[in-house]
Amino acid sequence: MSAARSSAIHSTAACVIQRHDRFLLVEEAKGGPTTVFNQPAGHIELGEGPMAAIIREVQEETAWQVTLTGYLGLYVFHAKSGQTFHSHGFLAEPLKQLDTPLDRDIVATHWLTLDEIRALKDANRLRSPLVLKRIEDAICERCYPLSVIQE
Repeated sequence: MSAARSSAIHSTAACVIQRHDRFLLVEEAKGGPTTVFNQPAGHIELGEGPMAAIIREVQEETAWQVTLTGYLGLYVFHAKSGQTFHSHGFLAEPLKQLDTPLDRDIVATHWLTLDEIRALKDANRLRSPLVLKRIEDAICERCYPLSVIQE
Protein backbone atom coordinates (compact mmCIF):
# COMPACT_ATOMS: atom_id res chain seq x y z
CA MET A 1 0.00 0.00 0.00
CA SER A 2 1.42 3.40 -0.94
CA ALA A 3 1.93 6.17 1.61
CA ALA A 4 -0.83 8.23 -0.02
CA ARG A 5 -3.30 5.36 0.20
CA SER A 6 -2.45 4.51 3.80
CA SER A 7 -2.79 8.05 5.14
CA ALA A 8 -5.89 9.12 7.00
CA ILE A 9 -8.84 10.74 5.27
CA HIS A 10 -9.29 14.35 6.34
CA SER A 11 -12.80 15.11 7.57
CA THR A 12 -13.68 18.78 7.06
CA ALA A 13 -16.65 21.12 6.89
CA ALA A 14 -17.22 24.22 4.75
CA CYS A 15 -20.00 26.78 4.61
CA VAL A 16 -21.65 28.83 1.87
CA ILE A 17 -22.89 32.06 3.44
CA GLN A 18 -24.86 34.38 1.20
CA ARG A 19 -26.10 37.90 1.84
CA HIS A 20 -28.05 39.42 -1.05
CA ASP A 21 -25.97 38.65 -4.18
CA ARG A 22 -22.65 38.20 -2.35
CA PHE A 23 -20.88 35.26 -0.72
CA LEU A 24 -18.61 35.39 2.31
CA LEU A 25 -15.09 34.14 1.53
CA VAL A 26 -11.90 34.20 3.53
CA GLU A 27 -8.56 35.21 2.08
CA GLU A 28 -5.86 32.91 3.43
CA ALA A 29 -2.08 33.10 3.58
CA LYS A 30 -0.86 29.58 2.84
CA GLY A 31 2.85 30.22 2.43
CA GLY A 32 2.84 30.84 -1.32
CA PRO A 33 3.55 34.05 -3.18
CA THR A 34 -0.17 34.91 -3.31
CA THR A 35 -3.11 34.42 -1.01
CA VAL A 36 -5.98 32.06 -1.80
CA PHE A 37 -9.72 32.31 -1.25
CA ASN A 38 -11.96 29.77 0.45
CA GLN A 39 -15.27 29.41 2.16
CA PRO A 40 -15.03 29.39 5.92
CA ALA A 41 -13.90 25.80 6.45
CA GLY A 42 -11.76 23.55 8.55
CA HIS A 43 -11.13 20.16 10.06
CA ILE A 44 -13.66 18.44 12.26
CA GLU A 45 -11.97 17.91 15.61
CA LEU A 46 -12.15 14.82 17.80
CA GLY A 47 -15.43 14.65 19.68
CA GLU A 48 -17.06 17.15 17.31
CA GLY A 49 -19.70 16.63 14.63
CA PRO A 50 -19.75 18.47 11.29
CA MET A 51 -22.43 20.99 12.31
CA ALA A 52 -20.65 22.01 15.50
CA ALA A 53 -17.36 22.15 13.59
CA ILE A 54 -18.63 24.53 10.92
CA ILE A 55 -20.28 26.87 13.42
CA ARG A 56 -16.91 27.05 15.24
CA GLU A 57 -14.88 27.46 12.04
CA VAL A 58 -17.12 30.27 10.74
CA GLN A 59 -16.71 32.19 14.00
CA GLU A 60 -12.93 31.62 14.11
CA GLU A 61 -12.30 32.52 10.47
CA THR A 62 -14.86 35.28 9.82
CA ALA A 63 -16.03 36.60 13.22
CA TRP A 64 -19.62 35.99 12.09
CA GLN A 65 -22.32 34.20 14.02
CA VAL A 66 -24.49 32.20 11.60
CA THR A 67 -27.44 29.87 11.62
CA LEU A 68 -27.23 26.75 9.50
CA THR A 69 -30.06 26.44 6.99
CA GLY A 70 -29.18 23.40 4.88
CA TYR A 71 -26.76 20.62 4.05
CA LEU A 72 -25.20 20.62 0.58
CA GLY A 73 -23.82 17.11 0.97
CA LEU A 74 -20.52 15.32 1.25
CA TYR A 75 -17.86 16.39 -1.24
CA VAL A 76 -14.90 14.06 -1.82
CA PHE A 77 -11.73 15.79 -2.98
CA HIS A 78 -8.46 14.11 -3.96
CA ALA A 79 -5.67 16.68 -3.68
CA LYS A 80 -2.60 16.59 -5.93
CA SER A 81 -0.58 15.79 -2.79
CA GLY A 82 -2.36 12.44 -2.57
CA GLN A 83 -4.50 13.46 0.40
CA THR A 84 -8.23 12.73 0.38
CA PHE A 85 -10.72 15.11 1.96
CA HIS A 86 -14.32 14.36 2.89
CA SER A 87 -15.83 17.83 3.12
CA HIS A 88 -19.32 18.40 4.51
CA GLY A 89 -20.91 21.39 2.76
CA PHE A 90 -23.39 23.60 4.58
CA LEU A 91 -25.56 26.63 3.87
CA ALA A 92 -25.94 29.36 6.48
CA GLU A 93 -27.43 32.79 6.99
CA PRO A 94 -25.33 35.50 8.66
CA LEU A 95 -26.83 36.70 11.94
CA LYS A 96 -24.34 38.96 13.65
CA GLN A 97 -20.78 40.12 13.20
CA LEU A 98 -18.76 39.46 16.34
CA ASP A 99 -15.94 41.51 17.82
CA THR A 100 -13.43 38.64 17.87
CA PRO A 101 -10.04 38.23 16.19
CA LEU A 102 -9.69 36.11 13.06
CA ASP A 103 -7.51 32.98 12.86
CA ARG A 104 -3.88 33.89 12.21
CA ASP A 105 -3.87 32.46 8.65
CA ILE A 106 -6.83 34.63 7.61
CA VAL A 107 -5.71 37.84 5.89
CA ALA A 108 -9.22 39.24 5.42
CA THR A 109 -12.86 38.38 4.81
CA HIS A 110 -14.70 39.45 1.67
CA TRP A 111 -18.31 39.54 0.46
CA LEU A 112 -17.89 38.69 -3.23
CA THR A 113 -20.23 38.31 -6.19
CA LEU A 114 -20.37 35.11 -8.22
CA ASP A 115 -18.56 36.88 -11.09
CA GLU A 116 -15.75 37.97 -8.75
CA ILE A 117 -15.41 34.38 -7.47
CA ARG A 118 -15.30 33.03 -11.03
CA ALA A 119 -12.54 35.56 -11.81
CA LEU A 120 -10.58 34.24 -8.80
CA LYS A 121 -11.01 30.71 -10.19
CA ASP A 122 -9.69 31.85 -13.58
CA ALA A 123 -6.70 33.39 -11.80
CA ASN A 124 -6.11 30.11 -9.90
CA ARG A 125 -6.74 31.86 -6.56
CA LEU A 126 -9.40 29.51 -5.12
CA ARG A 127 -8.11 27.09 -2.49
CA SER A 128 -9.82 24.17 -4.22
CA PRO A 129 -12.34 23.52 -6.99
CA LEU A 130 -14.90 22.79 -4.27
CA VAL A 131 -15.21 26.50 -3.43
CA LEU A 132 -17.06 27.32 -6.66
CA LYS A 133 -18.81 23.93 -6.82
CA ARG A 134 -20.44 24.43 -3.41
CA ILE A 135 -21.60 27.93 -4.38
CA GLU A 136 -23.05 26.69 -7.67
CA ASP A 137 -24.85 23.87 -5.82
CA ALA A 138 -26.25 26.39 -3.34
CA ILE A 139 -27.49 28.63 -6.15
CA CYS A 140 -29.21 25.62 -7.80
CA GLU A 141 -30.75 24.81 -4.41
CA ARG A 142 -29.16 21.36 -4.31
CA CYS A 143 -29.41 20.88 -0.59
CA TYR A 144 -30.83 18.62 2.07
CA PRO A 145 -32.40 19.31 5.45
CA LEU A 146 -29.97 19.44 8.36
CA SER A 147 -31.81 16.48 9.87
CA VAL A 148 -29.95 14.12 7.47
CA ILE A 149 -26.99 14.55 9.85
CA GLN A 150 -27.44 12.95 13.22
CA GLU A 151 -24.81 14.29 15.60
